[in-house]
Amino acid sequence: MNQEVRTRFAPSPTGFMHLGGLRAALYGYLFARKNGGKFILRIEDTDQVRFVEGATEVIYDTLRRCGMNWDEGPDVGGPVGPYIQSQRKDLYLPYAQQLVKTGHAYYCFCTKEELEERRAACEAKGEVFKYDKHCLHLTQKEIQRKLDAGVPYVIRQNAPTTGETSYDDLVFGHMTFPNDTLDDMVLIKQDGMPTYNFANAIDDHLMGITHVMRGMEYLSSTPKYNLLYEAFGWEIPQYIHMPPVMRDSQHKLSKRDGDAYFSDYVDKGYLVEAIVNYLALVGWNPGDDREFFTLDELVEAFDIHRINKAPGIFDVKKLTWFNAEYIRRMSPEAFNRAAQPWYEKAGVAAMNQDILQRILQPRVELFSELPAMVDFLTAMPEFDNSLYAHKKMKTTPESAKETLLGLQPLLEAQDPWTEEGVHDLLIGYAQKTGLKNGQVMWPLRVAITGKPVTPGGAVEAAVLLGKQETLARLARSLERL
Repeated sequence: MNQEVRTRFAPSPTGFMHLGGLRAALYGYLFARKNGGKFILRIEDTDQVRFVEGATEVIYDTLRRCGMNWDEGPDVGGPVGPYIQSQRKDLYLPYAQQLVKTGHAYYCFCTKEELEERRAACEAKGEVFKYDKHCLHLTQKEIQRKLDAGVPYVIRQNAPTTGETSYDDLVFGHMTFPNDTLDDMVLIKQDGMPTYNFANAIDDHLMGITHVMRGMEYLSSTPKYNLLYEAFGWEIPQYIHMPPVMRDSQHKLSKRDGDAYFSDYVDKGYLVEAIVNYLALVGWNPGDDREFFTLDELVEAFDIHRINKAPGIFDVKKLTWFNAEYIRRMSPEAFNRAAQPWYEKAGVAAMNQDILQRILQPRVELFSELPAMVDFLTAMPEFDNSLYAHKKMKTTPESAKETLLGLQPLLEAQDPWTEEGVHDLLIGYAQKTGLKNGQVMWPLRVAITGKPVTPGGAVEAAVLLGKQETLARLARSLERL
């Protein structure tokens, strides 16, 4: 490419980071890095009604956690700032007024009530409402009189009503739209602030954005952007429209179902790396069978021509499988670091984390599963003595009582209280009494955990609980027997 590639991610600070927005940022980041270009972050906060306090910091934090560092933006600066639209608000009106002078825009004084009345009339006829250019036909004197009188107004784009507008999209190909379908969109609102669409186009030009990457819902409004570029005599950027991220073929991801936001998945115990890796594959493929990528490997593999036209289905089961695979591949140290907040939540952070890692890493798919898997370590559950009965082991509550009574003094005398020490004691007792190993391990596990299934066995449970707690639980279980 002859010019430096410049992509941008331009979110509105209206809450948490939606997965669709995060994927748009990811593709913009990958494309810029693949082509040695710049990735720009711009905060589009012109809609103050929907502005959420703290949402800008959420955007920063999410992108950084995902490894997508930007080259220019509100907090890092750059040559074409400021990078927050509300701080640029004074520059948009002169551009709109320039369009008015050239006939590509006009003042509109229609009231909200008048517009609603016309909209209702259209709907009654079964027609789609489109502004009827009523104020385009005002004389210059009428316009000036209204302006002098302080009548509220907006500035509208004067879209053509005949012919067609075409452009080439790098994903969807050649697109053509009849001009009579285009609405005269508002450029400047009554409060003097630009609309999203107008500020977006102005800022993309002033910031030198070469490739506009956004959702395919903008395919039909892109002609209006291009008409603005042409009216100013500006070079039109390349367009890369992306299909939406969906829950299934009919349903969008929704806030209500807790599956729309990046933070939803982090809170459920998904690894950030797994989310980013999987999200890259929702609507794009590398052209081969590879599924696991680091961010640098995604940069190397990314090709916009492999973005699909069909909606990308975000399959939570597939993400969970990805997450489990990521967990299996972690080093023990990395696993314990990631598990630390969950250890603390479960109340086991002070226990032997080497053992916790060894028994949990092969079993956990989501870190949020961890507290339930180790709940027996912090509170002995109630259980029925029938739990001691095991057909395969040929154990009964009666045989379990006999085994546990024989183990009790040996465990009291055991020193050191280590995995090796406890293991050798139990195996030695089995050999001495002629029992199978499982006929010793099973009753002890039930007696000190109250569960038939636990990550790890009796030895790991005893060492994690510690000698004092193990003996106390054993004594209580013997009393119940």
